[in-house]
Amino acid sequence: MKEKLLDLLACPTCGGDILLAHAAKYENKEIIDGVLTCRKCTREYKIVRGVPRFVDLSKIEEDKAETAENFGWQWTHFTQEDEKYSEQFLGWLQPVKKEFFKGKIILEGGCGKGRHTKLAAEWGAKEVVGIDLGDGVESAFTLTREMPNVHIIQADLFKLPLKKAFDFAFSIGVLHHTPDPKRAFISLVSKLTKGGSMSAWVYGAENNEWITKYVNPVREGFTSKISQPMLYQLSKLPTLSVFLATKLIYRPANSAAKPLAKHLFYNDYLNHLGTFGWREQHNIVFDHLVAPTAFYITKKDFESWWKEIKAENVEIVWHNQNSWCGFGKVL
Repeated sequence: MKEKLLDLLACPTCGGDILLAHAAKYENKEIIDGVLTCRKCTREYKIVRGVPRFVDLSKIEEDKAETAENFGWQWTHFTQEDEKYSEQFLGWLQPVKKEFFKGKIILEGGCGKGRHTKLAAEWGAKEVVGIDLGDGVESAFTLTREMPNVHIIQADLFKLPLKKAFDFAFSIGVLHHTPDPKRAFISLVSKLTKGGSMSAWVYGAENNEWITKYVNPVREGFTSKISQPMLYQLSKLPTLSVFLATKLIYRPANSAAKPLAKHLFYNDYLNHLGTFGWREQHNIVFDHLVAPTAFYITKKDFESWWKEIKAENVEIVWHNQNSWCGFGKVL
């Protein structure tokens, strides 16, 4: 943890300022082990392996703990980087461009292994704070610890240990895995300064009926319940089917006969998936099967989120024919 993060922290219980009570170990400019304390209520929070810990997973709700465990395992094992992450990230952030990040203080709700945190920092953000509930913070910290403008925190999206100090917040593929996606969205918005902006990408209900009808029962009743190492191996079988289909059918068809390819099942998404190699496709298939909780959100419901926060200049984009990108400015 870098000491300048203290300027952005607030107690998740009482909102008081957070102070550094004790630093047991430094490496370069990072506090690796130490203790934080709240000036107001005197609660203490540990810094462990460079990451401030504002949550005790043994004391949180069962569904949150299960989600944190499952995704935490994923992000400590699928730690690869891919040159296409930048393009993919901007696709989810529509209409935001790289230039938008420059000079801003940014909050990421659900940073996973830190791939988007890193990109935001590289694109000129003044400071980037990545929040995650699970062990993915370990990978995110390892990936970004040498970056002077990145901070990783282990915390609950519903109880953010932060001040109202951010110019831009974003959450990519995380809100729909929380117990209450809209409330998690509003929690992130609550940390924006006046005139700040919010971006979110969520699964769409439209065009995903086959998933909710056939895949979800398998995920909810079986794949999210078994051990992650076992699912890692079992998920290679559906990954093989997806990999062969995207490489041998969807990519060639879209290159040779785009008008005809548009009639293929789930074409936009599977053609996009075909740009990735085996490792990333395995990660994506595993991701869909490991989640204990997953909501598929209609455009109408998604639009209501932005109305509730009274956002302006709202843009809702239909992405890959299966998900929604949203952006708006909060006054």
